[in-house]
Amino acid sequence: MRYSYATHLECSQSGEPHDIGKLQGLSGAGKPLLAIYDLTALRKAVRPADIEAREAGIWRWHELLPVREPAQALSLGEVDTPLIPLVRSERRAGFRPPLVKDEGRLPTGSFKARGLAVAVSMAAALGVRRVAIPTNGNAGAAMAAYAARAGLEAYCFCPDDTPEINLSEIALQGAKVWRVNGLINDCARLVAAGREQYGWFDMSTLKEPYRIEGKKTMGLELALQFAWRLPQAVFYPTGGGTGLIGMWKAWQELRELGWIEGPLPRLIAVQAEGCAPIVRAFDAGADSAAPWPDAHTIAAGIRVPAAIGDFLILRALRDSGGCALAVSDEKIDAARAHVAAADGLLLSPEGAATYAAYLEAARSGRIGAADEVVLFNCASGLKYPMPPVTQHVDAKQ
Repeated sequence: MRYSYATHLECSQSGEPHDIGKLQGLSGAGKPLLAIYDLTALRKAVRPADIEAREAGIWRWHELLPVREPAQALSLGEVDTPLIPLVRSERRAGFRPPLVKDEGRLPTGSFKARGLAVAVSMAAALGVRRVAIPTNGNAGAAMAAYAARAGLEAYCFCPDDTPEINLSEIALQGAKVWRVNGLINDCARLVAAGREQYGWFDMSTLKEPYRIEGKKTMGLELALQFAWRLPQAVFYPTGGGTGLIGMWKAWQELRELGWIEGPLPRLIAVQAEGCAPIVRAFDAGADSAAPWPDAHTIAAGIRVPAAIGDFLILRALRDSGGCALAVSDEKIDAARAHVAAADGLLLSPEGAATYAAYLEAARSGRIGAADEVVLFNCASGLKYPMPPVTQHVDAKQ
């Protein structure tokens, strides 16, 4: 049986085919490339029951991933991340408890492990020896870990306010890491500028074709966890939007395979008020998003002033009947504290943003009382600054 049913890559704008057996970045049109699969052949060879019977983790979906051989699939013990109901946290009367998909349980403590596991696996298989990435922290940590596993050199460029724990994690895993006096788009320019001189492969969001394939396993996994149907709404913290685009791609593939039943979820992109280019573009009815000036938010993972896949994000939101919402840093901070104290779940700021957006969507009627709702917590809350403890007790008194 074939390990992968991937056949080629296509430009996400023009549909122009590209060779999946060669190292690729953006398409000739400067747009992201998407992996295409022989779903007709796959439908004849594999059943949902076969997937269910396998060991948990992203590689159980190997037929729908681009890696060609089992020996090329890098792993650090990925798991299926749990769905945790917020039974004690605030919600409108009569509403079902929202379910948090806690991606902090993955290697390196974030959902970036999914995308980078596949992207680094493919890079190594195609002969890359040196990789570089602009990162707000978690993507760099994941790339460093999987690059170490593959024996590759790794280089990471981070905004200078990246949490210290992320920087230390990247460095400890053997990568070269630098602080940059700018935002992630400034870091991306440095990666692009050094590509020819240093010979590294650019692993930036959607500038190579395979991070999206790893991230789409979130959507595949949700289908499995919901017994081959899907929830009514999914709230996703959106910066570069790879996971949101990937999940929508995954559900189209599952629908074509005949593996899922019922309607697809409404996708709700969640951004911070201090950096909300997708929200502004969605509300304006635009097909692309203008760069956001003076981007700032405590949720660094969604502080992306301009996303190269903006048109794909906006298309997925509209095709799914979803929307885009922005929440304030004050609401993000309050949401994080509330869920931790009420339900014992320590969210990342980006994950807390989805809970704050959920409350707003419930108030405004964008979701209903009977809706099954999934909120994505993209990373362990342990990776972010927490309030200091100042109370003392004198044991001698």
